[in-house]
Parts: sequence; C-alpha cells; structure tokens
Amino acid sequence: MNSRENQASWDLAGTRRRHAVVIGASLAGLLAAHVLADHADRVTIVERDRLPQEPEQRPGVPQGRHAHVLLEGGQRALDALLPGFMDELRAAGAPRVGMPSDLVQWQDGRWFRRLPATTYIYTGSRPQLEQLVRRRVLAHPMIEVVEATSVVGLSGDASRVRGVLLRERGEGSRQEERLLEADLVVDASGRGTKAAQWLSAIGAEPPHEESIDTGLAYATRIYCDTSGSLGTQSLGYYVIANPSQVYGTVVLPLEDGRYLVTLSGLRGDEPPTDEEEFVAYAKRLPHPLVHRWLRTAEPQSPVSGFRQTANVRRRYDLPGRRPAGFLAIGDALCTFNPVYGQGMAVAAISAVALRDALADRRRTPTTRRVQQALLAASRQAWDISAGADKAMPGAIGNALTIRPIDRPVGWYLRRVQERSPGDPVVGRAFRSVLTLTAPVTALFAPKVVRAVLLGPVPATPAEPPMAREETRT
Repeated sequence: MNSRENQASWDLAGTRRRHAVVIGASLAGLLAAHVLADHADRVTIVERDRLPQEPEQRPGVPQGRHAHVLLEGGQRALDALLPGFMDELRAAGAPRVGMPSDLVQWQDGRWFRRLPATTYIYTGSRPQLEQLVRRRVLAHPMIEVVEATSVVGLSGDASRVRGVLLRERGEGSRQEERLLEADLVVDASGRGTKAAQWLSAIGAEPPHEESIDTGLAYATRIYCDTSGSLGTQSLGYYVIANPSQVYGTVVLPLEDGRYLVTLSGLRGDEPPTDEEEFVAYAKRLPHPLVHRWLRTAEPQSPVSGFRQTANVRRRYDLPGRRPAGFLAIGDALCTFNPVYGQGMAVAAISAVALRDALADRRRTPTTRRVQQALLAASRQAWDISAGADKAMPGAIGNALTIRPIDRPVGWYLRRVQERSPGDPVVGRAFRSVLTLTAPVTALFAPKVVRAVLLGPVPATPAEPPMAREETRT
C-alpha cells in the first residue's frame, strides 16, 4: 500500500464531507451506499442496467434466475443495517425454511434426520429481495442512481483515485466518456469486475487473485407442485454433491407458491438447458426422489443455465502500489461457488464491516484498513467454499495448495460431516458455522469435540424421511 495513504485517505472520521461513487446497484452496492450515506454529502450509484420498479430479472444479475438462499448470518446483518427488513421480507411472502426440519436432505450417502430446526433460511427469489433492499436504500435523500451507464475506467493515479469515467449505454446514447469526480470509489460491480484493468491504466497494481474452479455448472427451472407432496410435511429437497458423488440439486419454495429446481454437475457433464433432457438429467442423482417429483410437476419457465462458478478472491490487502480512495466489496472482492448459498449473506455482512470500520473512532479509516476489514468479513465463507472445492475432482486454480494444517483439520471436519446428519449436537454446531452465525471455533466446543472424537456415527434414515421428527433436543 502506498506510504502516502494516511495523508491521502478519505478521513471519514473527520468533519469534511465528500462524494462517494459506488459501481453497481447489486445487493453489495446498495448496502455499501446505505452505509456511506452516513459519512458523505452525496453518494452516487452507477448502474449498467435500467432498474426495474417491480421484482424483475435484469441482465446485470445473470445468476438471478437461479436458486438463492439468505443464510441466517445475512438475515442478522440486513436487520442491523435496515431495521425491520426481515419483517418486510416475511410480509412479502418469502418462504422461511427450517434446517434440518423442513428439507429432505442427502449428503455423503446419508439422509438427514429431520430434527427441530436450529436455523432458518429464506428461499424467495433474488429479484424480490433486491427490490425490497433497493426501495429502502434509494429512499435516502443523499443517494442517487445513474442508470444505463457503464464505468469504463478510473480517474487519478497510483496514489489516489479521483473519480470514474462513464459511458452511457443503449440506443441513442452519447458514446463519449465523461468524468464523475469522487473522493471515494467502491467497486461493487460483481464477479465480472474490470478493476484490474482500471487500476493498471492509472499506473497502479491490480490485486493478486486466488482461484479455485471445480467446473461446476447448473441449470434451473420453475415448477408447480401438482403432486401435493411439498408444502406441508416438507418444503423442499436438497442433495449435496461431494467428491465421490458429483451431482446435486435443490428444490426450494418461492414467494408465489411455485418451486425453483436447480440441478448441478461438473465440467464435461453439465446439466442441459433442453427442457426434456433437464428432467432426464435428474436420473444421475443418487436417489430417484427428485426425478420422480419432476416427472409429475408442471413446468412454469424455460431452463436457464449458469457456468461461472469459480471461487475468486482478490487480495487488495496484500502490499502493492494501489491508490487511496478505492475499495472493493461483494463479489468484486471475493466471489464464491454459488452452490454454497453464501453470496447475499456475505454482501450484507461486509456492509456491516464497512459500517463498523468507518465508525471506529480509534483509528483513521484508511483505504487499507477498511479493505482489510472487508476481506476479513468474507474469510469464513471463503474457507468453507474454497476448502470444500479443493477436494472436488477436476478442480483447477492457483489456490489448491494443501497446507500442513489442512490435513488434521480436514480429518476432523470429515468426522463432523459424518455425524452432522444424525447427531443433534454436531449438526447444530455445523449449521451455525455454515450459516455464518458462529465462527469455525464453534466446531471445537467441548461437547462437539466429544461427539466428534469419541462418539459413534449415529444412525440416520435408510430412505428419504418424508415427515419431521418431533424429538426435542
């Protein structure tokens, strides 16, 4: 980091108020803008799309048609940023799904006991959640949006970013670039960020990128349940892939009473987008449950595919010639294999980290310090996603190296996974970590360690458990 940063930083703890630009009206971008509005005279969000007034799909969110879950860690963060938000989401009809009680779930050759829920996820559509956040955030008088406009570069030099270069999009728009000056630029442009090129163009160093790519691909279609098998005793199905069984699926309820079905596979055997072949592909799953359900369900949409699923982490926290006044957040900083459902939760958790870093009166919130806080906010999700994907067959990337500590930790975590489907104590701890509500150290609490190291692998159902257990734990 440039040694002049402390002199050049945007001193948000001081009295001078300035202009912040956020690139992208993604969930991460909206929440970042909401936080920055407490520290700036003006916040401008620059968005490539024209934003819909209703919950609709838009081109800038190519994954928006696929399964999205809001983990409990993200729920807590959203309520901390936008008080009462989860009440609004519930009132809008977003389904609340208890884990493990409400899903028929398979992993590593075992069906999960459907014990009383210890955590809940929300499974409504991405457009619904994003529209509710957008409505709350854009009501702030300090925040404005420039729509149908692309950021094509940065203004400034290797010591400081001073704005962004914009170009309007669409027919009849002006093609020349224009400068939008800013004291702080936050890149929330997502997985396809061009920040590396932008930084190089002003003489700065792009961040080192760590990546792990399993080649996972998935396809999604919306259905109505005509069998009546979902909606009461169970709310969905979940088959989790692993190194020895690489096919997965989720069948999850949407806010309108329909069900979103996603099938996944690896490079070379990707799920098809052909409508008839989509159903046939479900035969690859380790049990015919979902295939049988699909044969009777009524399709409500075309099949949509998605292939960009690599884990990528951009290490802005490492030393390098990088400018003050530029931050990355959300998928522009750290993007995860979407199969783990972490993206929306991490966007909200990162916005809380941004808020806390800017509010810390003990230290000046320099670019480097704030960027370190944002990376730390995504670290647990990265460890989960990248750690699991290292073991998948055919994984490629520069972050596949197995460290000495990985072997004993991996051995312990395999024992945790073996016991989590049937052991209430281990299952509760494991879910708390996966849903980002507890640190990884929760897996090393004394009662969990005893069950993992000394207890047997508990019995689990031999066939899909179609009813909840009433046992209280």
